[in-house]
Amino acid sequence: MSWHASSGLGAWSLQRLSAVYLIVFSLYALVQYLIGSSISYASWISWVGQPVNKIAIGLFVLSMLAHAWVGSRDIILDYVKPFYFRIIKLSITAFLLLAMGLWALTVLVNVTPL
Repeated sequence: MSWHASSGLGAWSLQRLSAVYLIVFSLYALVQYLIGSSISYASWISWVGQPVNKIAIGLFVLSMLAHAWVGSRDIILDYVKPFYFRIIKLSITAFLLLAMGLWALTVLVNVTPL
């Protein structure tokens, strides 16, 4: 079996692992929300400002981007037949995901507790 990035097994594994992390983090965030003493902007900033939560949120963003890339790439490769159109769609998708990831991580880095 091949684990290369372009292989089906590698993409399948990345898709499944990222999905598991997305679910686990979403449940963690939901529990934190439900047991939180108050629901306010200040409490949210305080929660996001904690180093462990910043790392977890950063991994969430990266997992979501990887999950979206693998899914989008598979759909484009399966259903877009003209080669040049396929390359254009893949390039635009990669650019948009990269831009969203950089934006999200910039926001995350700039969050400082009040």
